[in-house]
Amino acid sequence: SKDLKGAMELLIEQKRQKLSTVEKLDEHMDFASQLIFAQNRGDLTAENVNQCVLEMMIAAPDTLSVTLFFMLILIAEHPTVEEEMMREIETVVGKQELQS
Repeated sequence: SKDLKGAMELLIEQKRQKLSTVEKLDEHMDFASQLIFAQNRGDLTAENVNQCVLEMMIAAPDTLSVTLFFMLILIAEHPTVEEEMMREIETVVGKQELQS
């Protein structure tokens, strides 16, 4: 638990350093960034931020799988949406081979 807490603190500090050096902040405004700025404003403590990031890291794979499952069901139930998605993928990717 202590090692995990230290790793989270290191990741947050690295993110904080990156945020302090970027030119266009809006391109880097993800949830972790929002947490860091909330701490800077005094809305959250460092412990609050660490706990939120830790929970995202631990819970994300589980919640992601459930979200993807329901997304795939919805796509299957709406073939016109699926066709639009495939057209967009083809437009963006072109003739390139898809990669993970």
